[in-house]
Amino acid sequence: MLDRVTGMQVFVRVAALGSFSAAGRALGLSQTGVTKHVAALEARLGARLLHRTTRRLTLTEAGRTYLEACERILAEIAEAEAGIGAEALEARGTLRLNVPLSFGVRRIAPALAAFCAAHPAVTVELGLNDRRVDLIEEGWDLAVRIGPLADSSLIARPLAPCRLALCAAPTYLARHGLPRRPADLGRHNCLGYTLAAEGHWTFDGTPVPVTGTLRASNGAALVAAAIEGLGLIYQPTFLVADALRAGTLVALDLGALPVLPIHALMPPGRRPAKTRVFLAALTQLFAGEPDWDRDLPEPVRGESDQTRRTGPG
Repeated sequence: MLDRVTGMQVFVRVAALGSFSAAGRALGLSQTGVTKHVAALEARLGARLLHRTTRRLTLTEAGRTYLEACERILAEIAEAEAGIGAEALEARGTLRLNVPLSFGVRRIAPALAAFCAAHPAVTVELGLNDRRVDLIEEGWDLAVRIGPLADSSLIARPLAPCRLALCAAPTYLARHGLPRRPADLGRHNCLGYTLAAEGHWTFDGTPVPVTGTLRASNGAALVAAAIEGLGLIYQPTFLVADALRAGTLVALDLGALPVLPIHALMPPGRRPAKTRVFLAALTQLFAGEPDWDRDLPEPVRGESDQTRRTGPG
């Protein structure tokens, strides 16, 4: 019986390189050996993992699902092996960390003092960037990303949920009134985040078209404009929590808003001690309910037409 873990390693390499022969060269195996490993996996699973033609190999739906599982399992095996004797390995060197700008300034940078004190041999290079960087091409050791992840070979570790809020300043609402339903947003100045879905905000799973006089590639800039009364914003609670507690922004309830995942992303393969200890620090930092979601005021819902006609009682 062929070794199952080796079969997984072979399958992952075949999927990455798109060729049995290329995978064989990379792994020091013959093309026949690579074929046997993949065939053994398919026989064990009772499912075809690859579509084979004379020109190319492509993953089946089962193959894509199994590839994700293999990458996760192999990463965990590598992490477990790296952890053996980890106490004898000092975390050292430069850790290149890329995080979204506002999240990095507000939530990551304040935690770096404690991390650097605990690991003085590690130098952190903090990249603040809202664009989706290429970790492998640009040489980042670790990244924090908010939102759905694209299919890739990167290793992802969940950190925390990211909740959204629809907000406006009391001064804006006094001038323009409360929207009562998502469709009312067509009459309001909705400040847009250029790196999100273009021109739509989602309520109860339904995208609603919005327009406004300001669009920005940074959420903190939109929050500042909203506090001054320019319009409505649709932003993460980690950005608006302080303003909501202070009353300079008011959260509005027009329906359920999406909850986005926050992940740590790493290149595949064995990770050095500097990356492992920082990942552990991130996991501890975001354990439990995020502090920015605690003790927030209840969202305000606009009056219904019925309430306007009849009044209270």
